[in-house]
Amino acid sequence: MKLIPRYLIRQMSVMAVYSLLAFLALYSFFEVIDEVGRIGRGNYTGWVMAKYVLMLMPARAYELMPLAVLIGGLIALSQLAQGSELTVMKASGLSTKRLLLILSQFGLIFALVTVVLGEWAAPALSQRAENMRKTAINGQVSTGETGLWLKEQNHIINVREMLPDHTLRGIKIWQYNDQYELTEAAEAESAVLNSDGSWQLKNVRRSILHDDRVDTAQEEGQRWQVTLKRGLLDVLLVDPDQMSVSELSTYISHLKSNHQQTQIYAIAWWRKLVYPIAAWVMALVAFAFTPQNTRHGNMGLKLFGGICLGLAFHFAGRLFGFTSQLYGVPPFLAGALPTIIFALLAVYLIRKQEKR
Repeated sequence: MKLIPRYLIRQMSVMAVYSLLAFLALYSFFEVIDEVGRIGRGNYTGWVMAKYVLMLMPARAYELMPLAVLIGGLIALSQLAQGSELTVMKASGLSTKRLLLILSQFGLIFALVTVVLGEWAAPALSQRAENMRKTAINGQVSTGETGLWLKEQNHIINVREMLPDHTLRGIKIWQYNDQYELTEAAEAESAVLNSDGSWQLKNVRRSILHDDRVDTAQEEGQRWQVTLKRGLLDVLLVDPDQMSVSELSTYISHLKSNHQQTQIYAIAWWRKLVYPIAAWVMALVAFAFTPQNTRHGNMGLKLFGGICLGLAFHFAGRLFGFTSQLYGVPPFLAGALPTIIFALLAVYLIRKQEKR
């Protein structure tokens, strides 16, 4: 019986890889169309655009993995059913329970690949791709129209921009006391991040607020010790969905220590934690939508229904994440509910299929 599991897993894996490559080609085509209008700005050339699109591939593969597993499994199982191979396997003693175990192994293989992509490959390459693109276009890594805002103990910090070498420009710092009264405002032209975590501020202008007067001072340089981790600034430049679980954990801890809202990052954390399981769930959904009897001519209809269901899962996860923030849904439910719903749907359809 070892030959049959290897054969089934190989057939489904090949089709899943083909499906993933087809989706990646489609997404890359749209990426190129979107980016081609920026060619010529600064140092942004066609070669830089090609590297940018290629470096985004792991992130796209991570997003599309459950959908590729579903479509690949559906196509492979439908071909086996159409050729009566599934019927022969069942007649030779392959039970539904054993078949589901094989499908679980197939799903877990791609779930492991999803973990590798989501934790290591996709976050690192996506961050490098965005930095490379923004550097080529305008020579700097922009942090948004109003800059990057941070809260550090009793300081509020605004950084206008960050260069690829981690040099900060346009730093503004406001300090307040325990009564949340402003006590000092400082502005620095630039800052260099030291290896010990401190910032070396340059051309600092300070305004110290007293009850009856304001004292001003100017310094060429000032060493400022902060507790912010060096890599945290990099994390803040990346979309939450592109962060790894470890990066999200670090940033959520930082936000909690400074009494700031964490829901959007907590939702992303739960989604990242549950998302690899979706690959396993989609393997079960593929079996639930595989016609067991091809004589009724419903193979094409069920195949189409399964693909539509996979697309619904792909887009529903993001939509539910946005709406859950509006209605205050707990982060666990917001991140895990789509996968749970599809898992229950797969179990229901399989049980219904076996009762026939």
